[in-house]
Amino acid sequence: MKKGFLKRLIAPAILGVICLIWILPIAYGVLSSFKSEVEIKDTRFHFIPETWTLDNYKYILENSGNTPIIKWFMNSFLIAVITSVGVALIISLAAYGYTRIKWEYRDQVFYIVLALSFFPQIINIIPLYKIVDTLGWVNKMPAAIVPALASVTNLFLVRQFMLGIPIEFDEAARIDGANDFMIYSRVIMPMLKPVMTVVILFTFTGQWNDLLWPSIVFNDVQKMPLTPGLQLLMGAYGNFNTAPVITAAMISIVPTFILYLFTQKYFLQSLSLSSGVKG
Repeated sequence: MKKGFLKRLIAPAILGVICLIWILPIAYGVLSSFKSEVEIKDTRFHFIPETWTLDNYKYILENSGNTPIIKWFMNSFLIAVITSVGVALIISLAAYGYTRIKWEYRDQVFYIVLALSFFPQIINIIPLYKIVDTLGWVNKMPAAIVPALASVTNLFLVRQFMLGIPIEFDEAARIDGANDFMIYSRVIMPMLKPVMTVVILFTFTGQWNDLLWPSIVFNDVQKMPLTPGLQLLMGAYGNFNTAPVITAAMISIVPTFILYLFTQKYFLQSLSLSSGVKG
């Protein structure tokens, strides 16, 4: 009885500490965005603002000359949404081909593709930039979208999930006269909802937070996405005012936070690779 009580006590305590480690910096950032520059740089620590102000938000949203944050926000949103839709379509079709269509050396080809994904992505930066530059995509959205469409990690995730769907569903559909595209779109895809939601969540978040690659292929202030824009924002005020940067950073986390709130149940469902199969 005592041992069981300790387990029930220790587990919530550990989870509570982990939650605090994650939540406190974000909470401090949100509260700091309502502080004045003087209060943020005050040597005395104030977790809650002594004087609440919206001046930082007004300044960020109205200063559209050198730091057009609204434009950056829209650029990031378009890149993340288009990439997420493209990845969902391409990865689901590829996973169908690797699980449902029989062809010679199918599994061997998949394992080779999977092995290539273990190489650090940084080694592809220079050749990838040369390709993008040759195609004339520098400072254009395809430069950020196209390289992100072929995600081996997402392909592995969807393939493993699809392997958990019994082949009998396909056979029953073929008896009714369905072809591969009909089976993919009407039978398999509805069962992939949990894992595809996670793929979209990961893709959107990855594109939204990406810093290195957009910083390389975008040098036009009006066309760059939000994350490299925030880096530019840090050097846009001479002596680096902290308040505008914190405020812009807090604005940048809103879309991913909202997206997670609406998709968290599917994220938990996807942890079971057979969760898409009923009965």
